Amino acid sequence: MRQVDILRLDLEKGTAEKMVDYVAEEVPLQIIVNRAYSFVIWCSPMQFKELSVGYLLAEEILHDVDEIEGMFADEAKRLCEITLKPTVNLDERMKNSRRSTRIIPLIKSPTSAYQHDEKIAMVKSNLTIKAQVILDAIHQMNEKAKGFKETGGLHDSGIFNADGTMVAFSEDVGRHNTVDKVIGEASLKRIDFSECIMIITGRVPGDMIYKAAKVGLPIVASVAAVLNSGVSSAQKANITLVGFVRGKRMNIYTYPQRIQT
Repeated sequence: MRQVDILRLDLEKGTAEKMVDYVAEEVPLQIIVNRAYSFVIWCSPMQFKELSVGYLLAEEILHDVDEIEGMFADEAKRLCEITLKPTVNLDERMKNSRRSTRIIPLIKSPTSAYQHDEKIAMVKSNLTIKAQVILDAIHQMNEKAKGFKETGGLHDSGIFNADGTMVAFSEDVGRHNTVDKVIGEASLKRIDFSECIMIITGRVPGDMIYKAAKVGLPIVASVAAVLNSGVSSAQKANITLVGFVRGKRMNIYTYPQRIQT
């Protein structure tokens, strides 16, 4: 975060006060794979390795963290270099990745590229949890979200075991980045995603569900709204989607049998 000088107006009191405020910082991260392909993501300047791994998994450029031969991140240069093992045919994966095949619909189109994405994975998991686990997980995230408290400009995501133990957490200016970061962190820790839930603070579109399905997360919950593409993708991927988790209430949109009262 960055400290800036501001002028705060209070129209009710009729005052103008010079003071210091904190704003969230956004930087371009360059991800280089095998010194052959480069991607740039605008993100908060933290957890570069986790973001890079999660992003490459979601884009199907990386299938498993065990395919990584080496990884180096330089925060000052805003760079993360990843070398994959020789057995990985990177050129072929780039041709077949979501980056290459995804179709972005027109503004007036009633369909979503994710609603009819035949490549979305079907999650296989027998996980069931108590609804209270979701509430407790959000409380943990709120306690840990220092960046949001200071700037009001960050989203949060977390991955938790079925007993509510936090295994990954991230803050970022982009809600999609937070998902990539926690998936990357949990993947590097070799966490079994089929026994975990993911909590996010932003709206849930279909591409977020796609990311969850890619690694086998069976439950995704948000304090915010879900979008139609999110519901459709969750239905297709066998993911329990929960939205508007506030106070003691929540809306379960798909596969409610995984959530016990």
